[in-house]
Formats: sequence, structure tokens, C-alpha cells
Amino acid sequence: MNTNLKNLIAATTAGLVIISAAAFSISPTLAHGYNVGVAGQVINVAVWDKLNVRKWPASYSQKIGELPPQTIVYIERCITKPHVSDWCKIGRDNTYGWVNSKFLTIVQQN
Repeated sequence: MNTNLKNLIAATTAGLVIISAAAFSISPTLAHGYNVGVAGQVINVAVWDKLNVRKWPASYSQKIGELPPQTIVYIERCITKPHVSDWCKIGRDNTYGWVNSKFLTIVQQN
């Protein structure tokens, strides 16, 4: 087997291992008290402030919208990443994106 083919196989194997590890570390969760597919409400935001909605689950990601305090949203899914904040993908009207989970609470349905 020539050297180029060996290098290609090694690189492909390493890439698959990395992708597999990422899939396990960033997965939708039902644990840690998260419910998905439910209504949520924006909390822990000052009355004069707004919650930033991000394109991706990271504080440095592009801001694509904002929500005032107490806004009701649809929580599509949440993810956890070890040693990092948890994020939830939400939707409201024409705004769909990610918010830090510490700014959400589940709305109790009667």
C-alpha cells in the first residue's frame, strides 16, 4: 500500500472519530430538567433589556433577533456542552434561533 493511501485512510479515520465525539457531546437532551417541544418564557432579563437570539448556540454567534422579558416562545430543543452554558433553540413569530437556557423557564400548561 503506498504512503498516500495510508495517509488518506489515517486522516479519514481520525475525522470520523472527531465527528463521532462531537455528535455525543452536542446532542439534544431531555435530561437536566429540559423539556422539548413545549412553551417557554423569557426570564432573568431586566425590564429595560432584551434577550439576544443567536444564529448558533454561542455567545459570540451572530445576533439574529431579540426578545423582551416575559415573552412566550416555543422551545424546539436544548443542548448541553460540558463546561459551557446550555443553549435552547427557540421560535417566536419570525424569529428562530438559540438562547442561553438560563433565560428560559417552562410554561406550565393547565
